[in-house]
Amino acid sequence: MLAHSFFFYFFSIIAIFSALMVITSRSTVNSVFFLILDFISVGCLFIMIGAEFLGMIILIVYVGAVAVLFLFVVMMLNVAEQKQSWFVGKKATHIPSGLLVSILIFLELLVVLGGWKYKDDVMSSDTLLINNEISNTHAIGSVMYTDYILYFQLSGVILLLSMIGAIVLTYRKRDNIKRQSYITQISREKITAVELKEVESGKGVKIND
Repeated sequence: MLAHSFFFYFFSIIAIFSALMVITSRSTVNSVFFLILDFISVGCLFIMIGAEFLGMIILIVYVGAVAVLFLFVVMMLNVAEQKQSWFVGKKATHIPSGLLVSILIFLELLVVLGGWKYKDDVMSSDTLLINNEISNTHAIGSVMYTDYILYFQLSGVILLLSMIGAIVLTYRKRDNIKRQSYITQISREKITAVELKEVESGKGVKIND
């Protein structure tokens, strides 16, 4: 129990510290790194409480895909460091819209929590039928691939279409660019690859001839 408590407080402190550094760091790249550290800490906390499926999903999806994608986008766009001018100094036009969105999200959370608390037929953890012979991942996979298989397949198709759409939108065909043809290089023979020319004395050879 002592070791469990130690690791719990250890990962909790790291998660809180990295979350604060995400919003206070002046460098965008450092914010993404702290975001990855926050995801790893939260994933470890989920694994410690027995929700290994959620912990591994956070480590694989959020750390392995989303956060790394954020990092590549930030590094490719070469985002410049901006001074944090919240309510003083330069006029920040993004603050009112950000506050409005934050208030709306907070009100939605209050509605969800209030509806969950005062609902009569809420299913509590005491009424759940838990089978200790199978793991959480097995139970979630059984429900996902039986009762919700159609929605799971539809979500996969939507993600595939999103990936194809992103590739189509970002693809730009550029002219006057020399491209390497691997098939031409591999399929060429000695007759076409080597050419012998007789050079007259005192004259050079034009390669393009």
